[in-house]
Amino acid sequence: MSETSWTAVDEYISGHLLKPDSALADALRHNATHGLPPIDVSATQGKMLMLLAQMAGAKHILEVGTLGGYSTIWLARALPDDGRLVSLEINPDYAKVACENLNRAGLGRKVEILTGAALDSLSNMQPSTPFDFIFIDADKQNNVNYVEQAIRLARPGATIIVDNVVRDGGVLDASSDDDRIVGTRKLFEHIANHAQLDATAIQTVGDKGWDGFLLARLR
Repeated sequence: MSETSWTAVDEYISGHLLKPDSALADALRHNATHGLPPIDVSATQGKMLMLLAQMAGAKHILEVGTLGGYSTIWLARALPDDGRLVSLEINPDYAKVACENLNRAGLGRKVEILTGAALDSLSNMQPSTPFDFIFIDADKQNNVNYVEQAIRLARPGATIIVDNVVRDGGVLDASSDDDRIVGTRKLFEHIANHAQLDATAIQTVGDKGWDGFLLARLR
């Protein structure tokens, strides 16, 4: 099957299982207007994140990589009224756009966006309540470091998801000098025999091409 077919199937799924959503559509338009790269999760993936967070009963969510807040909206919708989400974004212009999107979606009060290098923000965190659900979608070179910080900040049984772990099959290329592929391969090697994590990874195809995500549970 071609990428055209994958996209058509995504549209079929969305047409049946996702309702029209003005807040999400507005967020994508707002992102494009401000020149943000169109690398958000797909609508079907966004809803999957929301459902997984709801299934986990998440009240405290951490997101590494905000971009324009599209995935943040999906995740924040999973929270109960007293829930909180902390999202990390290195680019202050992107963070501003994300805040605007979240406020228009009526979710600004539930979300705190921290601007700066994610590893610095993570290293400085000492939350009074550990996180239940963590979504990592930032620079792939630091995935191992992000996962280790996530473990430090999470409660036992927490869900950790890392996005973009297939990279059009590039993860198979042991000779690649692409930092994103090198970082992704290091992530698999790091987690393969990790004492604190049970994990799997799923390949995906769709309007975002051929990729996948890693799903882990903190023992």
